[in-house]
Parts: sequence; C-alpha cells; structure tokens
Amino acid sequence: MRYELYYWPGMPGRGEFIRLALEDAGADYVDIGNLSERQGGAGAVSEFLHAADLARPHFAPPVLKADDIVISHVANILAFLGPRLGLVPEDESSRLWANGLQLTLTDFAAEIHDTHHPLGPSLYYEEQRETAAKRARIFVQERLSKFLYYFERVLATSAGNGPYLVGSAHSYVDLSLFQVVTGLRYAFPQAMARVEPEVPAVTALVDRVSHRGNIAQYLVSKRRLDFNESGLFRHYPELDG
Repeated sequence: MRYELYYWPGMPGRGEFIRLALEDAGADYVDIGNLSERQGGAGAVSEFLHAADLARPHFAPPVLKADDIVISHVANILAFLGPRLGLVPEDESSRLWANGLQLTLTDFAAEIHDTHHPLGPSLYYEEQRETAAKRARIFVQERLSKFLYYFERVLATSAGNGPYLVGSAHSYVDLSLFQVVTGLRYAFPQAMARVEPEVPAVTALVDRVSHRGNIAQYLVSKRRLDFNESGLFRHYPELDG
C-alpha cells in the first residue's frame, strides 16, 4: 500500500510523528506538502483539505490517505498504521494501552505548543511574549518533569518485557516519545539538561530509537526536517529559564 501524508511544508510539526512511523517501517509513502511546487506541494495540502467532494472533511492536518481511507489526528492515524506496519502488539489490550500513551503524548505536545502561543495561533509570538514567559515558567518548573517522570515510570514497569513502552517490542509510541524528547532538547535545552539525568530510561530509549536502521538513515537524510520557529517545538531563549 502506498500512503499519502498531508501536512504543511517546511516544518516537522505533528506530521513528524507519522513520518517516523512510516520511515521506521520502510513504508511506501509520499509527503505531499514537501513535494516541489511543480508537483503540488503546499497548495495540494490546502486543496485537499478544502476539496468540495471530500465526503468527510477534516479540520486540520496531519491527514493520511490510504487507498479509500482518509484519517486525521496523530493518535488516530498511528492506531491505524500500527498493526499494518508491525509497530504495535497484536492483542487488543496492548493496542489500547499504546493509544492511551500516544494520547498522553498528544496532551504533552499541546502544552509544549502553548508555551510559545498561550493566547492562540492567530497571534504572533511577539504579541503574546509576556504571557508566554509566564506559561513557559510553569511548564519548565512543573509540567515538563511531570510528563517525563510518567514515561520513566512506564518504562520501569515494563522493564521485565524489555526496554519498551508497550509490550515486549518496539512500537510507534517509542518513536513518538523520541520525537517529543528531541523536540524538547531543541526548544528547552537548559531545562532538559537539568531534567534528563532524572529520567535515564527515557534518555536510553531515545538513544536506541536514533540508532534503529531505518531511523538512523532517515535522520541524516534530506527528508528529515530541521526544527524551526514555525513548528511545534520552538526555541526562544527567554522561555528556557
């Protein structure tokens, strides 16, 4: 099956969670938004989302198209891809557990985003800098460690099955936690330098994911988009207190 990923061009964003799963599995996919302008690119994403003949319109990307199936939302897409790409255990209990962990990462990502856009995405960062500083201070002091300690605890409880978040094998949730931690290292390097020594299992998982065959190749390829100040993870030094 060939997959089509629809996400805004030039930024990892939430689309990167889907790219990592597809890349890890060596799946055949097209990243529509990052095609050349001649091939459609960004215009194709907008056109697809607002197509008049789309039976079930989607609010925002990422959106994945697989033959006649069209799916939105990161956790929803990964719940669909997981069994097809061998990135989740076969039993229902493990699949539900994986989805729950992914939804927790969705909440985490939303809080990370709100450190630089606490008043909403329609305003520039410069228009909400003061509120962002207050929001980021609370995030760095309280929420960052709360989420990372939770995933450290999950890894500790699953240690008997191996160093994975779900069951006894690597899953899409390991890939997603890798993306969140690497994004946090970019956005909050000082805060992460303080917190990471307290979550050694999380740090070890991130290192293992980065050395997986397909992922290691992807990370040094042109397909891997750099973090930047247009995406989900943004580095503003004044917020990294």
